[in-house]
Amino acid sequence: MSQTRQDWERRARELRIETRAFIDGHYRAAVEGDTFDCQSPIDGRSLGQVASCGVADAELAVQVARERFESGVWSRLAPVKRKQVMIRFAEQLEAHREELALLETLDMGKPITDALKVDIPAAARAIRWSGEAIDKLYDEVAATPHDELGLVTREPIGVVAAIVPWNFPLLMACWKLGPALAAGNSLVLKPSEKSPLTAIRVAQLAVEAGIPAGVFNVLPGYGHTVGKALALHMEVDCLVFTGSTRIAKQLMIYAGESNMKRVWLEAGGKSPNIVFADAPDLQAAAEAAASAIAYNQGEVCTAGSRLLVENSIKDDFVARVVEALKTWEVGCPLDPATKVGALVDKQQMETVLGYIEAGHRDGAKLLCGGQRLLEDSGGTYVAPTLFDGVDNAMKIAREEIFGPVLSVLGFDSDEEAVRIANDTPYGLAAGVWTSNLSRAHRVAKALRAGSVWVNQYDGGDMTAPFGGFKQSGNGRDKSLHAFDKYTELKATWIKL
Repeated sequence: MSQTRQDWERRARELRIETRAFIDGHYRAAVEGDTFDCQSPIDGRSLGQVASCGVADAELAVQVARERFESGVWSRLAPVKRKQVMIRFAEQLEAHREELALLETLDMGKPITDALKVDIPAAARAIRWSGEAIDKLYDEVAATPHDELGLVTREPIGVVAAIVPWNFPLLMACWKLGPALAAGNSLVLKPSEKSPLTAIRVAQLAVEAGIPAGVFNVLPGYGHTVGKALALHMEVDCLVFTGSTRIAKQLMIYAGESNMKRVWLEAGGKSPNIVFADAPDLQAAAEAAASAIAYNQGEVCTAGSRLLVENSIKDDFVARVVEALKTWEVGCPLDPATKVGALVDKQQMETVLGYIEAGHRDGAKLLCGGQRLLEDSGGTYVAPTLFDGVDNAMKIAREEIFGPVLSVLGFDSDEEAVRIANDTPYGLAAGVWTSNLSRAHRVAKALRAGSVWVNQYDGGDMTAPFGGFKQSGNGRDKSLHAFDKYTELKATWIKL
């Protein structure tokens, strides 16, 4: 039986929310006793006082993670055994999917239907896929003379610190947890202070699945305290991060100031979605363009926030997008019919509204949206917004907004489209809509982006790597390439 808004609201009232850190297999308060108030963007209510970890907590968690790694209780476990545990971990996520989806929705405001049907199943798939892969990764034998043997082997890198964002809290964590743990590492996870609740909960599920205590630890808290402590820690061997480009740059500095730990960063984006006049289905392209900016309230690093449209079809196509955006109605995230929920907090809402004001100041033409909604609820809601007449030099076309604000730019040729698309410090993703196979290949090859989607937006699955060019970062999540981040290659040369 499907659940109604009233059902979810009742479950939210009854939900017991864990707010402590998780270290060495146990929940515990922060060493200094500090907490922060976790507020729901749905209506501003407090969800609890969450442990605010700091330097002392980082020291303790990293020490435990190091001890477990050196003990071999997980790092030297046979790959097939680790696989079995990882699959059980995925099964735990699936078994608790409604609880986890509710936590995700309460914590960061995404629609409950998206959390239940997209985020949690995808998180479980990420864990399962990495677990399934680990006993299928083979080492190498070099081409050697008859009296020598050259081996190339992978080894787990050691202690991994993962700092993850607030927009897809559990999914982004699992993109990193999957390969890091499957490869045999110990891990300390720092979720965003804006959405820490699912990370705290799944730590216990991991132990129940069979991951040894101390191998997976969770430290909620702020970036400038516990995040910085992990980035500077001399016993952290690898730092992985998804978040803003500004913070990504700072983490690289911290790594250089400490132990030259490996740093892998997935940062911001200002992705172009390019629609040519010969697109195979303009209506489908328009609906995809609306989804690319409205889904998850536009709080998506790959959001198609720059819509590039060939001028010969621009007026008609933009009108279609405006109509498509009308179907993305803003509502209470606990209502299963809601497609656009609340922005993560008041600060983010004010940031988005500030960019909308900048669009007005710079002379862009507002065609829809542009205002705060449902203010009486106490929540943080903004209408999906479209600006036409945008120049690529405008602030709304240059900077990552991380909200439902779409900028439309026109072009007249393939070369102009590519030039506009690449005129950005970012290079995370791009879309191309055309019926011309040669154009699709030519333009996709010319775009400086880590993912290019043709005649769709946001395609791919766990088999395809995800990451960016330029200031969108380095390294790749998903696919077998993700294991490169969490392993070291060793060459062993033997004289026979």
